[in-house]
Amino acid sequence: QVQLVESGGGLVQPGGSLRLSCAASGFTFSGSGMRWYRQAPGKERELVAAITGTGGTTNYSESVKGRFTISRDNTKNTVYLQMNNLKPEDTAVYYCYAARFDSWGQGTQVTVSS
Repeated sequence: QVQLVESGGGLVQPGGSLRLSCAASGFTFSGSGMRWYRQAPGKERELVAAITGTGGTTNYSESVKGRFTISRDNTKNTVYLQMNNLKPEDTAVYYCYAARFDSWGQGTQVTVSS
């Protein structure tokens, strides 16, 4: 079955960087667009970034554009989210999502604090 496992979260100071990874299994990875969402306490889950199956097209929310980069390695069945210049408002649980299969990972916590 479809399985998505996120990793790479943690505590980082403002201005710092983190790279999240999402390892996928159970489906043809290159056949699905992938997305990263996040959910902060007391807020709705929001779309952060998306990438097509080939990796040729990416999209970002306005709040992260220019700071975050989504990418994928279809040989490793993994999608990444490089997060630079992190801000306290980026604090949230980050989720990986396989669009074609409507499947979610378990999430990884990112905390930006001094």
